[in-house]
Amino acid sequence: MGGKYSSQDPMLVDVPEIKNLLERDPYLQPYEKEIRRRYACFKDMLESIEENGEGLDTFTKGYKYYGVNVQQDNTIICREWAPGARQLYLTGDFNGWNRESHPYKKLEYGKWELILPPNQDGSCAIPHLSELKVVVETQSGSKEDRISPYATYVVEPPKSEGTIYKHRFWNPLQTQRYIFKNRKVQRPKSLRIYECHVGIATQELNVGTYDNFTDNILPRIVKQGYNTIQLMAVMEHAYYASFGYQVTSFYAASSRYGTPEQLKRLVDRAHELGLVVLLDLVHSHASKNVLDGLNQFDGTDSCFFHAGPRGEHSLWDSRLFNYCEFEVLRFLLSNIRWFMEEYQFDGFRFDGVTSMLYHSHGIGQGFGGHYDDYYSLGVDTEGVVYLMLANHMIHHFHKDAITIAEDVSGMPGTCRPVAEGCLGFDYRLAMAIPDKWIELLKHCSDDDWDIGNIVHTLTNRRWMEPNIAYCESHDQALVGDKTIAFWLMDKEMYTHMSTLSSPSSIIERGISLHKLIRFLTHGLGGEAYLNFIGNEFGHPEWLDFPREGNNSSYLYARRQWNLVDDDLLKYKFLNEWDAAMNHAEARYQWLSHGPAYVSWKHQDDKVIVFERNGVVFVFNFHPTKSFADYKIGLEGSGQYKIILCSDESRFGGYDRIDMSVPFFTSDEGYAGRRHSLQVYVPTRCAIALAKA
Repeated sequence: MGGKYSSQDPMLVDVPEIKNLLERDPYLQPYEKEIRRRYACFKDMLESIEENGEGLDTFTKGYKYYGVNVQQDNTIICREWAPGARQLYLTGDFNGWNRESHPYKKLEYGKWELILPPNQDGSCAIPHLSELKVVVETQSGSKEDRISPYATYVVEPPKSEGTIYKHRFWNPLQTQRYIFKNRKVQRPKSLRIYECHVGIATQELNVGTYDNFTDNILPRIVKQGYNTIQLMAVMEHAYYASFGYQVTSFYAASSRYGTPEQLKRLVDRAHELGLVVLLDLVHSHASKNVLDGLNQFDGTDSCFFHAGPRGEHSLWDSRLFNYCEFEVLRFLLSNIRWFMEEYQFDGFRFDGVTSMLYHSHGIGQGFGGHYDDYYSLGVDTEGVVYLMLANHMIHHFHKDAITIAEDVSGMPGTCRPVAEGCLGFDYRLAMAIPDKWIELLKHCSDDDWDIGNIVHTLTNRRWMEPNIAYCESHDQALVGDKTIAFWLMDKEMYTHMSTLSSPSSIIERGISLHKLIRFLTHGLGGEAYLNFIGNEFGHPEWLDFPREGNNSSYLYARRQWNLVDDDLLKYKFLNEWDAAMNHAEARYQWLSHGPAYVSWKHQDDKVIVFERNGVVFVFNFHPTKSFADYKIGLEGSGQYKIILCSDESRFGGYDRIDMSVPFFTSDEGYAGRRHSLQVYVPTRCAIALAKA
């Protein structure tokens, strides 16, 4: 990228901990030069920030410089970055919508500034909740209305006024501002993540609110044994049906759920309950909206984005950021700081990382695992460096912060420190796991399930790069796909989920496999576990946000909590099992103690046995066979007890296993383990044992 470090021979660039990386994975040694080159580019950008951006701390608080900021004496300073504009003006309720009375002064490097002194009585010249617009005079002389990229509160207009979102100046009285009462939660050893969406977290036919989530949903999440929430669709998005992935105002918390102060209350209450709070962060692309988005803010095709085809994502129909532009870096890194400081978020799930890492954006590109895929000219160095900077900055200012990469490519070093020349994430999503479960449910009969292949999928991850295992996320819940519960039970869920209804083999199979799939994923699939809101109890149907194609219906854009709360419905069994898994993990901590040792994967018996942190997991996926006195190997010795059994009646099972019976190991080794014992494993049943 042409700086001091990247101009050197890469092999002379000091990467502090690269030795650790190469010793752990010697197959990376042929790519050492490229790894050092990327680190050199990172060092160049970091040095530029120190020299030209007044240091990392100031640079990543760009929201204090740009946007509309009130000073202590109620003077308002407005600044914008619009390098392609001829002139900027501020207009709105405060000046009777005069589009020329308040021009900005042009500064260096495409910056513009307007200072509004306080009123004679000392109050702000712009009242709280006043509507504002930036008028951009383009190089062609036209005057276009825009919303400040740093707007912190943007609202949907009344239907009579169209669809363009409006910037409302957020400056409540000090007495009306939420004051945080609770400290951030210490980073847990094991992450049990509840992926959730505030808007659908209601069973009413409308949009859920921050207050509803705070008062009614957070207690449910804690009761289920989760210790982390991942909030989707918080960054403002004009199109609700985009699920929050077409962001229009990056600094604005979505107003369709409530006010900024109500979101702060939600985060604070979550911290009070011991929950880590993560934000689903969308920095991989932006909405194409012009009038209420970032697109063409200064009247040009570029500004925050690459010009021409490089600035457009052909599948997402959205704009792509120019990550090497200094002010774009300031905008994005400050956006992260904003949510960490203003709203006290504890970390982020970075959406669309694959798109950021490759010039192809992952479109039509297969990743077979050959390292050439990750160290070729197809990799976008600018995207790589931005992610390194983001992770460096986040962990520099908040050592307990958590970052998660949504990447399907499997780039080596995604979850290793920046000091090793890597991206610096804490976790990546194990995206192959849900694909495997859906593939089995769609295309294979129970007899044809390949046990070895299932185990391979759940264990195939890079050593010491933590993965988040999940059976299904929001992707599988969307209209056009099906949740695991719906793949298993489909229309039978409408007629046979009552405890009073006649027995149904479809429902019995569905409940059994739903429990086994989730438990196997929980125990074997990663170093953290994730569940999407409602799937813990097998929420029926799909997610479909109100849109023109469904007559703006909210019927499928909600969670039917009444189903799991009804003691006469079988959803309670799945819910109880989900909670039991999480509470068992909280006690025995298998997620945080390295990968499992799989001692048995028997194709004909459909049995899987593995150990993790002293817990012995036994799964029988066979559709018809139960096994009495089934011999399993284990490393530990002594007396064991069953700590979890999917066949308990409280989980919808048949109580075929006596939970009170102790198990004593034999010194006779088995399956490559030092000891053995015999267990009874009924058909489609899972048990976990631990030392008594």
